[in-house]
Amino acid sequence: MVNNYDKIARHYDKLSRLVFFKAQLNAQINQLSHIPQNSNVLIAGGGTGWILEELAKVHPAGLKIVYVEISAKMIALSKARNYRGNEVIFLNQGIETFTAKTAFDAVLTPFLFDNFSEKRASQVFEQLDSCLKPAALWFLVDFSLNTSKGKWWKLLLLKSMYRFFKLLGIVEASNLIDMHPYFLKRNYEVVEERFYYGDFIKGAIYKK
Repeated sequence: MVNNYDKIARHYDKLSRLVFFKAQLNAQINQLSHIPQNSNVLIAGGGTGWILEELAKVHPAGLKIVYVEISAKMIALSKARNYRGNEVIFLNQGIETFTAKTAFDAVLTPFLFDNFSEKRASQVFEQLDSCLKPAALWFLVDFSLNTSKGKWWKLLLLKSMYRFFKLLGIVEASNLIDMHPYFLKRNYEVVEERFYYGDFIKGAIYKK
C-alpha cells in the first residue's frame, strides 16, 4: 500500500526528532488550544498517536475522535496511548477510502499531503472538506517552500527525504504540493499561521 509507514513505525518519531528536533511536535501542539470543547474531531494520518495524549492535556474528556491511519503498526502504537476520557474510534485505512458518518467540528492533517501526488491531494482535500461542518477548523501542518529564507537547503532536504522514502517504497509523492490555494478556492479563512525550523514547517489553522 502506498503512503504506509509500517516499515518504520516504531522508529518514526525518533527519526523525525533526529532531523527536526521538536519542530514537528511543536507545530502540532501549539494548535491544539484552538479545538473547542466537546468537538467531533477527525485525525487523518495520525502516526504513532502521541497527538492523542497531547489532546488529552488540553481536553481530558468530551472529545469524540475518529482516528484514520493506514499503517496497522501505527494504529497499534496509537491504541496504547493514554487519551483519558476522550472517545476514540480507530480506523485502519487510508484517508482516501474513508467515508464520514458524521460531520466534524475539526480535522487534523499533520504531514498528510506531502505524501500524495497532486491528483490524490486534490481528491483528499475535497473529501475532507465535504465532511466538515460550517465554521469548522482545519489544522494543517506540513512542510513549506513558500518563503525565500534558506530555500536552497529546504529543497535539498526535501529531495533527500523523498529519496529516502522512495527507497523504502513508502510514499507516492515526488514533489511537495502547496495546499494553500485549495483553501483559498473554497473561501477558508486563515485563523493562524506559524512557521518552524527556519520556516520549513508551517502550522496553519483554517476556518471553513
